[in-house]
Amino acid sequence: MTTHTDRTTSPGPSDWGPPTATASTSPSAAADTAATADTTGTDAQEPRVPTDPRWARPAFLGLLLVTAALYLYNLSASGYANSFYSAAVQAGSQSWKAFFFGSLDAGNAITVDKPPASLWPMELSVRIFGLNSWAILVPEVLMGVGAVAVVYSSVRRRFGPAAGLIAGAVLTLTPVAALMFRFNNPDAMLALLMAVACCLVVRALEDGRTKWLVWAGVAIGFAFLAKTLQAFLILPPLAIVYAVCAPVSVRKRFVQLAAATLALVVSGGWWVAIVELWPASSRPYIGGSQNNSFLELTFGYNGLGRLSGDETGSVGGGGGGNAGTGMWGETGWNRMFNSEIGGQISWLLPAALILLVGGLVATRKLGRTSATRSAFLVWGGSLLITMVVFSYMAGIFHQYYTVALAPYLAAVIGMGAGTLWEKRSRMWASLTLAAAVVASAAWGYVLLNRTPDYLPWLKWLVLVAGLVAALGLIFVARLGRQLALAAVGLGIAASLAAPTAYTLTTVREGHTGSIVTAGPAGASMMGGRGGPGGGGFGDGGFGGRVPGQNGNGTTQGQGRPGNGFPGAGTGGFPGGGMPGQNQQGEGGRTGGAGGAMGGLLNGASVTAEAKKLLETDSDQYTWAAAAIGSQNAASYQLSTGEPVMAIGGFNGTDPSPTLAQFKKYVEDGRIHYFISSGSGGRGAMGGGSGTSSQITSWIEATFKKVTVGSATFYDLTQKA
Repeated sequence: MTTHTDRTTSPGPSDWGPPTATASTSPSAAADTAATADTTGTDAQEPRVPTDPRWARPAFLGLLLVTAALYLYNLSASGYANSFYSAAVQAGSQSWKAFFFGSLDAGNAITVDKPPASLWPMELSVRIFGLNSWAILVPEVLMGVGAVAVVYSSVRRRFGPAAGLIAGAVLTLTPVAALMFRFNNPDAMLALLMAVACCLVVRALEDGRTKWLVWAGVAIGFAFLAKTLQAFLILPPLAIVYAVCAPVSVRKRFVQLAAATLALVVSGGWWVAIVELWPASSRPYIGGSQNNSFLELTFGYNGLGRLSGDETGSVGGGGGGNAGTGMWGETGWNRMFNSEIGGQISWLLPAALILLVGGLVATRKLGRTSATRSAFLVWGGSLLITMVVFSYMAGIFHQYYTVALAPYLAAVIGMGAGTLWEKRSRMWASLTLAAAVVASAAWGYVLLNRTPDYLPWLKWLVLVAGLVAALGLIFVARLGRQLALAAVGLGIAASLAAPTAYTLTTVREGHTGSIVTAGPAGASMMGGRGGPGGGGFGDGGFGGRVPGQNGNGTTQGQGRPGNGFPGAGTGGFPGGGMPGQNQQGEGGRTGGAGGAMGGLLNGASVTAEAKKLLETDSDQYTWAAAAIGSQNAASYQLSTGEPVMAIGGFNGTDPSPTLAQFKKYVEDGRIHYFISSGSGGRGAMGGGSGTSSQITSWIEATFKKVTVGSATFYDLTQKA
């Protein structure tokens, strides 16, 4: 049994200079020494990183302040961001039943197509501060700050504060992180909870305490309540690493894993059990499902269907296997690097992979229970498995999903840099550090070159600075302290300059709608065409842009003109455009018919006259109006503050309500107006079939039409 000791000396500035006679007493070296002693698979523990130097805490607090300021900057430019979720937040702030179920409206007609955990912080904020952009989005910013703190804490504990600061800075300056921690999709909460889970598992691997593993299970359980099965992607590496490397007996390891699994099931399953047992007649319809079942939603549309592309009620998949191109872009080993995704997340991905290999090589001689090596396996394994799944999933895939990779990538960068710096006197370690910097600079040049009109001088600056820094890192052991620090600083600056530029561009712009991307115009092309312009929608692409996206990487939302689809050829949506859209957007493309309606991915533009119409006598009805599709309904609901029923859910394809149910609502005087899509009842994704079309046809043949500006309504209290 190795005796656990805790060094109390602090690493000084010399730790960032060239190796000295005392370099072997650095934190990582001490940990390596202790772990190397455990070569028999015993439950020996490595010593903790010693007490931080005086600069560590102020630097950490400064990192958090910079992150908060950056993410709060210009926050209100995004308005209600994704009006789909903002409408649900508004509903939950008015009705506790809507709060619990995640209903899209306070009348509790239908839920959003996700569980409600990600909505709860925003709904509580709106209950306190009222409905406004800041009340909705500040909780997301706080999640981003929290994620940076978690990643820093986990990396600092084992690898020192400098490594923790690098990891935290990488996470803060990843473009897709700056996008999604300022947006109201579930991905912000998911990324935070996944980071927490990894941090807790790494902590459990240090001392084998059950409580850390159980709390990790709780974190993943609540992540399931944010975005269902995506929370389970990292379970295999976490479970395998703990089962093999935990510093306790084999029997205890599996008992602990069973306890963590139970914690996961309870924390993630209590809400599911209540919903499934609740009488369907007295709760809202489960949006996104075809038979009003949350389990069907979980394992179908939001689960296995995302992998296979077989998503009933969805707009379809079609990734097409290895290097296949479909509606949601190319799949294959290089998906994270292509023109659709690269500018969102991949800036430091080559460096992370290099540093992961270097870190594993550096720790290869440590004992089975080495917490240092286990940290690489936990964070690196989470990074790799998420990358692989994202790269090959054939179903719905959006660029912003990649925010899930950001905490893992940041942690691997920090851990790898810290570990190899401690071993910089060895040529292979300094060469690996140099290779990581060269990879970052070269790949940054490639990504910047994909948008040649965006800061054209930056790509050359990044490339040259990276090469100079790499040269210095190769010979860092022979340089004086000042030159060594200069090489390190230049390498960090060269690696972070390009993603920082994209991040600053991202926070300067507002982002609204269902599909958003980080960076400048043309940075992410749907359809995988490799550059600006892209291919047409008819041959599998989206004309060089994400559906519903304008020229600056954002989507048009409520209160603004919407962007239509390009005219569809084979494989396009019915009618050649997004349902219910006909406005000319910044992208210069025009969709199908739709009057003043928005579309499947965008909100509608609500005029003052339409708002006044819906608000009149609205307190006498459960729903002031009904509309096909959630985004359309959400725009009117947010504008008026009154519940608006979303017929057919997000896509307009959910069988809720049925025609008979809708007739009953009208007969009982519970709905005042129907908002027409102007497409003859074919505003749903599925064209002219389904309950949405049946309801529309019945209304058009039965009730009085009311025209307000370019929008058409039907008064359900007055027959034609």
